[in-house]
Amino acid sequence: MNSPMLTPEEHVLSTLEADGSRRWLKPKLSKGKLLNRRRLFSYVLIAIFTLVPYIKLAGKPLVLLDIASRRFTILGFTFLPTDTVLLTIFVVGLLLTVFLFTALFGRVWCGWACPQTVYMEFLFRPVERLFDGTKGRGGHKKNIAGWRTVAKYFVYFILCVYLANTFLAYFIGVDRLSEWVTQSPINHPVPFAVMSFVTFVMMVDFCYFREQMCLIACPYGRFQSVLLDQNSVIVAYDENRGEPRGKIKKSKVDGLPVLGDCINCGNCVSTCPTGIDIREGLQMECINCTQCIDACNLVMKKVGREPNLIRYSSQARDRGLAAGLIRARTIIYPLLLVGIIVAFLAVFLASKSFDAIVLREPGNPHTLTEDGQVRNLLKLKLTNRTDEVMSFAARVEEPASATIDFREDQLQLQPRETKTFHVSIIAPRDVFVLGRADLQLTCENGNEVSRTLSFKLVGPYN
Repeated sequence: MNSPMLTPEEHVLSTLEADGSRRWLKPKLSKGKLLNRRRLFSYVLIAIFTLVPYIKLAGKPLVLLDIASRRFTILGFTFLPTDTVLLTIFVVGLLLTVFLFTALFGRVWCGWACPQTVYMEFLFRPVERLFDGTKGRGGHKKNIAGWRTVAKYFVYFILCVYLANTFLAYFIGVDRLSEWVTQSPINHPVPFAVMSFVTFVMMVDFCYFREQMCLIACPYGRFQSVLLDQNSVIVAYDENRGEPRGKIKKSKVDGLPVLGDCINCGNCVSTCPTGIDIREGLQMECINCTQCIDACNLVMKKVGREPNLIRYSSQARDRGLAAGLIRARTIIYPLLLVGIIVAFLAVFLASKSFDAIVLREPGNPHTLTEDGQVRNLLKLKLTNRTDEVMSFAARVEEPASATIDFREDQLQLQPRETKTFHVSIIAPRDVFVLGRADLQLTCENGNEVSRTLSFKLVGPYN
C-alpha cells in the first residue's frame, strides 16, 4: 500500500529509531591519550566539587550560597542581596568568558568540564560497565543477570545521594549538613525533602535521561551557530583524506589507492556518547568528548596509516584556509572582560562597611506637632556588611534647625544583619518651600565610616 509519508532514516535522531522508539546508547570505550587526559581532569574536578565545601578561607567557607539567609560567600568574601551591581557585573563577565572560550576552543566545556559529562562518563558509565559485564570496553551485552541490574541501580542510588548531599553542602554548609545527616529527618523535613528531590532528579537524569540532557534540555549546543566562528576549534573528520570510504581489502586496484583512509569500520559512531556520526560534519549533538579521535587513531595504527583522520580542527582549516588566533572575537571579548574586571574591582573596593537608605513610612506624609513644627516619619534601613557588631549614630546636616528622634534606644546591628529603624524628623515650617524641604542625613559607625543620605521632606505650603 502506497503511503504519502516519507520513509524515515535509520535514526531520525541519534537517540531515536526509525519507528519512534528510544535508541538506548551504551557507547564502546575507546582508550587513548585523550581519554586518559579527560579521565584525570574529570577526577580532579570531582575531587574539587567534593572538597570545596570543607575548605575555609579567613575563617569562612570557600563557597557558601546561603539562600535562606541571603548571604553568598565566595573566596572568603560575603556578598549580600544589596550587591546587585556586583552580581550583574559578575554574570555578564561569566557570559563573556563562555563566549571567549567557545570562540577559541569550541565546546571544550561540554566535553571536558560539564558536570553532566564528567559524572556520566567517568562515574556512572564505569559503574554500568562493571555490572553489565562490559568493563573496559563498553557496548551492549545481552542476557544480563537480574541481580547485576539491581546492584547497579543500588550503587547509582548511593552515588546520587552522595551528589545530592554534596550539592546541598554548597547552600547550607558542611557543619549544618553533618548535623542534619546525624539527626532524624523529622527534625528538618524541608532540607530532607530538598535532598530527596535532588536525588530523584539525579536518578532520572543519570539512569534514564542521560545523553538527552545534552541533546534536548541543554541550550548550549543550539548556540553553536552564534558562539562559534570559522576558526573555532571543533572535532572534525578529514573528508579530503578519508573519502571515499571502503574496506581495506578493496582500497587498492593494481597497487594504486582508490579509496580514502577511512575503512568504514564504524568505531567512531559506536564510541560516541551522543550516538552521532562525526563524518557527517559539524553537528549540534557533538560535545567534543574526543572519543571518536581515540577510536580512529587506534584503527589507523592497526592498519598502518597516519593518525588524526579525526582530529581537533576548525572549519577554516578543513577548507584549506589559514587559521588565525587573532580575530575580531578574540580581541573584543578579552577587552570587554578586562573592562568587566576593572568595573567589578572598582565597585567592590568602593563599597563601605555598611549600607544605609531612607524610606518614607506608610500613612500620612507629615503631621504637625503641638508647637506648630512639621514631623516626617521615616524608616532608616541599615545593613552591617562586616563580621563584627556595629553601632551607629545619625545626625541631621540640613536643615540645620531640624531634629531627629529614634523609637529605638540604640542603633546596633549584629554581623551581616539588616535592620530597619523608625525615625522622626521634626523641622520648623519656615524651612519648607512649596511643601518641600531638602534633608541631608549623615550616618556613621564606630569606625568613623559615614554615609550622607539625601531625602525630600514633606510639609505644608507656606
